[in-house]
Amino acid sequence: MPSNKSVSDAPIVQFSNCRILRDHRLQREDLWVREGKILNPEKLFFDEKGSADVQLDCKGSIIAPGFIDVQINGGFGVDFSLATEDFKSGIDLVSQKILSHGVTSFCPTLVTSPPSVYHQILPQISVRNGGPHGAGILGAHLEGPFISREKKGAHPEHCLRTFEAGAFQDLLATYGSLDCVRIVTLAPEMERSSEVIRELTKRGICVSLGHSVANLSQAEEAVQHGATFITHLFNAMLPFHHRDPGIVGLLTSDKIPAGRRVFYGMISDGIHTNPAALRIAHRAHPKGLVLVTDAIAGMGLAPGRHTLGQQVVEIDGLNTYIAGTKTLSGSVATMDTCVRHFQEATGCSVEMALEAASLHPAQLLGIDHSKGTLNYDSDADFLMLNDSLHVQATYIAGQEVWRQDTSGM
Repeated sequence: MPSNKSVSDAPIVQFSNCRILRDHRLQREDLWVREGKILNPEKLFFDEKGSADVQLDCKGSIIAPGFIDVQINGGFGVDFSLATEDFKSGIDLVSQKILSHGVTSFCPTLVTSPPSVYHQILPQISVRNGGPHGAGILGAHLEGPFISREKKGAHPEHCLRTFEAGAFQDLLATYGSLDCVRIVTLAPEMERSSEVIRELTKRGICVSLGHSVANLSQAEEAVQHGATFITHLFNAMLPFHHRDPGIVGLLTSDKIPAGRRVFYGMISDGIHTNPAALRIAHRAHPKGLVLVTDAIAGMGLAPGRHTLGQQVVEIDGLNTYIAGTKTLSGSVATMDTCVRHFQEATGCSVEMALEAASLHPAQLLGIDHSKGTLNYDSDADFLMLNDSLHVQATYIAGQEVWRQDTSGM
């Protein structure tokens, strides 16, 4: 005989009076959570004869999956490309602070650095779940040093490298280890890049194309070898040209292997990408668009001088430049700001704007069975937002980890 007792003794929390983003649309239904996972209420009622232990009134809020930032160089005075004694406390600080901006998982990103820096920093980055201590770490994103001199952007030229005869061994020697690496950005026009892309892909590491002068056929070849991402589309690559659209042409290429989707990062901060360019990309390939902050140490700090790896950068309003130049160097925009700007600039649906920061990065990394959605049995990493997409509360594994302070309002 089935008992009335729930299968698990863990408390069941019911979030009601909300609109949930599920199956690409906002739906008026309740969200049920137990032991850090999203429950199927039908199974709960009919199989377990269970009910909620705690009911929370969301007062009409939107509930959306937590944001995933796959390109963030630091923030709040912390630079992930600086080898310091207290690197761990720096990464902890950033993972704590980004909770208020709706980020529940991220890929700490290192810009082009000397091998000694990778050897020092990478062993200190470990993949971990999020919680009250901060957002989860999905693995490192290594942007460089195997990139183009002509499109180096804010990357220090003296640290750039090419692939030598034993290309993959060369990459291993440079980084020291790939244990915690999730994404590698490289320039696909480099000699021997194909074998590197194949080897990285074989190890489950996402290869991204960027800081590159590749033409379209070189980019297509890289995708055929396993590349699946484009690092900050339009930035640090050849501009679109109608006779050879370069990497940008991947958005509408007919040479993408069947069943494969190419994703592309967009820095939607109002500085790096003109709203018209955002609209072009979104209309050409909406399902591949992944919002990234590309944030640097100066995010969350006052204007002035800060670092980005080996370089000094100056922040002037929302503009960040390599000191003494007009070369853009990362952004100081937060993820929730990028989501709102993207929605405003493109006029896309609220659902599309939210999925560009949650579902799409999860699909890129192949973790959409657990993150980036509110499907049953997914991790209960989610946000409460108001209608203007300002974050009101952040939850990880069903636990509230941040809430907007409304006492002084």
